[in-house]
Amino acid sequence: MVFNSLTFVVFFACVLAVHALPLSWTTRKINLLVASYLFYAAWNPPFVILLWISTVVDWYAAKGLVRAVQPLQRRAWMLLSVVANLGMLGYFKYGGFVLENFRVAMLAFGVEYQPPASDIVLPVGISFYTFATMAYTLDIYLRRAEPARNFLDYALFVTFFPHLVAGPIMRPTELVPQFEQPRRADSRMLFFGLALMTLGLFQKVVLADTFLARPAEMVYDSDKLAGALDAWVATLAFSGQIFCDFAGYSTTAIGAALCLGFAMPDNFRFPYAAIGFSDFWRRWHITLSAWLRDYLYIPLGGNRHGEARTLLALMATMLLGGLWHGASWTFVVWGGLHGAFLAIERMVRSRFRSDRPGALALFVIGVLTFAMINVTWVFFRAKTFAKASSVLGGMFGLNAAAKPILPTVHLAMVVLIVGAIVLVHASMRDRTLESVIGRTPAPVLSVIWASMLFAIVIAQGAGSAFIYFQF
Repeated sequence: MVFNSLTFVVFFACVLAVHALPLSWTTRKINLLVASYLFYAAWNPPFVILLWISTVVDWYAAKGLVRAVQPLQRRAWMLLSVVANLGMLGYFKYGGFVLENFRVAMLAFGVEYQPPASDIVLPVGISFYTFATMAYTLDIYLRRAEPARNFLDYALFVTFFPHLVAGPIMRPTELVPQFEQPRRADSRMLFFGLALMTLGLFQKVVLADTFLARPAEMVYDSDKLAGALDAWVATLAFSGQIFCDFAGYSTTAIGAALCLGFAMPDNFRFPYAAIGFSDFWRRWHITLSAWLRDYLYIPLGGNRHGEARTLLALMATMLLGGLWHGASWTFVVWGGLHGAFLAIERMVRSRFRSDRPGALALFVIGVLTFAMINVTWVFFRAKTFAKASSVLGGMFGLNAAAKPILPTVHLAMVVLIVGAIVLVHASMRDRTLESVIGRTPAPVLSVIWASMLFAIVIAQGAGSAFIYFQF
């Protein structure tokens, strides 16, 4: 089930109605748990079993960690959780990738190996809920959190439908305590939650799917050679599309949770106003950045063992972060580029630590950051290295034989929309959406809200899946 479908509208209305009934808190939590399973089962019912496995394994692993006295016992329980979760993730997401690369490696040694046909279906959202459940056992192993008091609260944390399939990647300490006491949204929370859901669906349905997806497809999914203008505009279109698609999901998820009385953390903070790549990762997919920092970068040494070790940990983290996004070497290169840019930025800052850049310098750094982020998006969007090389060649003026691909109306539309997104991000860089809404007159908010709802209704089509569902 996707947020941008009429099925979800009916589903969510029913969930809100049942949650508002004068039932016991335990009964309402059971209703939310059942609704969350129905939400996931609407995509592919058998894969609910994977949710059960992940939930049960980590619940008992956490119990074992609490009871264990010897360090070896604690490591064994921790490894049970890690192996079970990464095992499922590895099989379903990377099984075909590993087999194909093994075949290529054997061919390099002159051995023709043809692996058996693989029909592995990637369970939607598996990367998100496995990371969430692993965070539970890892936090307990590291003595940063206590286990949930009852199984119902923990199971609801794992399956809570707003964040289940595409984040934000929740920590148990952020959500489990909210299930301990009865919660119901007041009128202000309901208003703000519905407004966030409207904004998120507007980003997804209107901006990402209706206006930005097609120009990106016309270049990236075509065999035609793109010139500089087409390559840059198509990449800008994808830059806007992936932000509106993913941020739209997160915004809708946060709004849905708020309508039910629960708070979830921000996952995006106007990332295209970032000044430098470290600033970008503090604003883009914030919950993944925090997860990679706490459970990968810091365990690898972080910045505690000298500059060389820090840069190595940084690069390894970003390479694995790239691979998390997809079973393809193009995603690894995307992560590697971000790792390289972060490393270069760190080295430059260490040498000019005493110099404070002025307003003009900050503006130039911001523009350069956005340009380089778009260069990295090429590897994220292109399905092959050949296509990525072709688009990059166009962006840097190397495709002299290229002919125009995008119509003028698409060129103007992308520049206008993406330009507006960047300007909004720049104006909101040091502000929050809540503060702006709080200062905006009610009539203005009403007009904006009604306009977004009207645009969503007009643009609503087949309810295409969110991009991050494939991750």
